[in-house]
Amino acid sequence: MINARSTLMSAIVTFSLWLSCAASADSLQSAKILLKVSNSAQQFSEQTKNHITDVLRTYSSIVAMETGIELPITIRSAIADCYSRAYDWSKFEGGFADILSQHLSGIQIDLLIGFYRNESIPPAQIENFKNAIGSAGAIAKNSADLIYKTSPGCVKQDAQIIIGYLSDAGLKASHHGRIE
Repeated sequence: MINARSTLMSAIVTFSLWLSCAASADSLQSAKILLKVSNSAQQFSEQTKNHITDVLRTYSSIVAMETGIELPITIRSAIADCYSRAYDWSKFEGGFADILSQHLSGIQIDLLIGFYRNESIPPAQIENFKNAIGSAGAIAKNSADLIYKTSPGCVKQDAQIIIGYLSDAGLKASHHGRIE
C-alpha cells in the first residue's frame, strides 16, 4: 500500500512538473510572438543605430576638440561595427522573451498580442491589461540588466582604436588624458 501511494505521488509530481514546463514553454512561445507583433526587433535596431550615432558624434567631437583632426571613416566604421555586433538583436531576443514570460501571465501576453494586432480588449480583461502595462518598469529594468550582462561593450576597443590612430598620426595621450 505504501509503495502504491509512493508510486502514485511520484506520478502526480511528474505530471505536475510536465504541466508546469508545458505552460512555461507556451508562455515563452507567446512572448516570442509578442516580440514579433510589437516590432521589438526593429525598435531595438533603431535604438542601436541612434546609440552608435551618438557614440560616434561624441568620440569625433572629443578628438576634434583635443587634436583639431577628424576621425577618419575607417575608424568610425570600426567603432560602429563593434556596436552593431555587440548589440545585435539575435543576442538578446531569447532573453527578452524569457523576461516577458517571467513578468507577464499568459493571459496578459495574449492581451498585449491582441493589442498590437489592433484587437479590442474585452471589458472583463481591462484590469489584466492595466496590470500588464504596470509591469513595464520591471521588464525594462530586467531588459537593461540583460543587455549590460550579455554585451561585452565596445568602450575598451574604441579607446584602443582611437589611441592607435592618434599614435600613428604622431599624437599621444598624456597622463591627464589630454592629447599632445
